[in-house]
Amino acid sequence: MSEGRRVLVRVPATSANLGPGFDTLGLALSVYDELVVTERGEDGLEIEVTGEGAADVPRDDSHLVVRAMAHAYASFGRALPGVHLQSRNVIPHGRGMGSSGAAVVSGLLAAKGLLAGDVEIGPDALLRLATELEGHPDNVAPALFGGLTIAWMDETGPQHKQLIVHRGVAPLVLVPEFTMSTKVARSLQPLQVPREDAVFNVSRSALLIAALTQSPELLMAATEDKLHQSYRAQAMPETDRLVRALRAEGFAAVVSGAGPSVLVLADGPGRRLEAAELAASLVDTPWEALMLAVDVRGGTVKEYSEGST
Repeated sequence: MSEGRRVLVRVPATSANLGPGFDTLGLALSVYDELVVTERGEDGLEIEVTGEGAADVPRDDSHLVVRAMAHAYASFGRALPGVHLQSRNVIPHGRGMGSSGAAVVSGLLAAKGLLAGDVEIGPDALLRLATELEGHPDNVAPALFGGLTIAWMDETGPQHKQLIVHRGVAPLVLVPEFTMSTKVARSLQPLQVPREDAVFNVSRSALLIAALTQSPELLMAATEDKLHQSYRAQAMPETDRLVRALRAEGFAAVVSGAGPSVLVLADGPGRRLEAAELAASLVDTPWEALMLAVDVRGGTVKEYSEGST
């Protein structure tokens, strides 16, 4: 590794679950965190953060990006060098848009770039390392690979399949000012569910793949869920009310990840605009409407030079 190597990392936001696909389906969205990491000639960390969470994130080795970098280096028997980290955060924190998964992926891609020529970290290793840190692959898979991803675990570890989303699907994310803890959201779910609810979600998850890749007109039926959203509703009543109101008007609205943001999978830009206008008329507290595209590239890393984008 040459002293002073510098890399630029860009990682998209994600929305997991997408209604019925609990802990399985994820979608990469066109909101990005960017990171410039430079090897220092001496030990230690220098961390600069702007944007989302700048006042709250740690400036030491507990920073999630640094932890992910250290995990990657240790996994390949290398010592983490001193680094200067410049982070520009755009993905909202604690809103169900995959900010922690993006931080994990950012750190792993930074390690991949800095170790290039010494250790080559392939996609399977990236997904494995990311899942070890995040606990499940549904957010990190789309953050790494882009598009719509199906993620699962087998005896060899995490696996994924990337799919291309139909061009008629127009995502809208409605982001509130309040946050939601993923840990709290998960604690509200029962360990067992009725058999008929499990069968219901299996059917809707299968239908959702068809709706997102071939038949957007099926999105309303395909986003129905009985496994997690109703159990979490008590912790975020504003989100629950907004989802119900949008669905009552025919919009495929779901909780984005663990919430509290709301994801609307509209079947066209015109319908998306209608959903945003309806949402604005329904709530009495501020929700930011993000009209997004599906990111198809996933996370990227490249050598940094001034003016890189």
